Amino acid sequence: MPREFEKIERFVAVFSAPPSPEGPGDDACVLRPQRTKLCMTTDALVEGVHFSRKHFSLAQVGHKALAVNLSDMAAMGAVPDFWMCALGLPPRFCGRSLEALAGGMLPLAQRYGLRLVGGNITASPVLSLTLTLGGWASKPLLRCGAKPKDKLYVVGSLGEAAAGLWAMQQALRVPRRFLEAQRRPSPWVEAALLAAPHVHAAIDVSDGLLQDLGHLCAASGLGARLEASALPIPAELRRRFPERALSCALRGGEDYALLLAIPPAKARRVEREFTARAWPLSCVGSFIHSQGIWLDGRRVSPWGHQH
Repeated sequence: MPREFEKIERFVAVFSAPPSPEGPGDDACVLRPQRTKLCMTTDALVEGVHFSRKHFSLAQVGHKALAVNLSDMAAMGAVPDFWMCALGLPPRFCGRSLEALAGGMLPLAQRYGLRLVGGNITASPVLSLTLTLGGWASKPLLRCGAKPKDKLYVVGSLGEAAAGLWAMQQALRVPRRFLEAQRRPSPWVEAALLAAPHVHAAIDVSDGLLQDLGHLCAASGLGARLEASALPIPAELRRRFPERALSCALRGGEDYALLLAIPPAKARRVEREFTARAWPLSCVGSFIHSQGIWLDGRRVSPWGHQH
């Protein structure tokens, strides 16, 4: 079996990591601030909690681990720049498996020019990946900035990832896009950066629309009204699972869509810019003074997905 440092070298070799001190090799990396505010996020994927190797390839695990952290960067309106990766490896996790894991991360890392600057490898009963990403934003988007009468927009679609997870668990045959939504989510980084100058507040949808909207409302001290008919639920999902589609969209989680609070005066401009790029943008409601979330006039509780 390869030793710890041989495993580190084999994993890092997949990426064009910068040399020390801006890359791996010292006890800590040394970074030079490039813009006014540094945004940092960290998230973990743990086997048996967030994924099963019965349903995920190692490349898909790697992709998802990086994608969910990039989604946090998108929600902050930040330009991703660098990352760290801490791996917990189970017994007999070989070098080829490491390369497959890293290979799943590589396309996203290259797409966004991410610099791998450090990390760690340790033995673990199960496979785990803990990633830390850093990026830069002149004016980071926060959850606390929504204003009454702001329009509530969703970037992306809702419900497919939850439907894909349910299909895996029940061994159902479903369209490939449902499974891909669960295994290979797409972070909306470019869309967030385009919209950011016009956005009052934002959050990514990792734990379900209602639960994450609840976080945004609580931080801003507001409530929200939603229209079920306006939710971006794919037609195929409504057709295949008519009794489950709305629940998947509202409470399913892991869509990694974005929720944006946009003032009415800026809304048309953002809509035009998204339409020109064929990016999905749906106005699903608005923010209100009173507390609570209201769906088609009925108050709903903001609970959602539990990993």
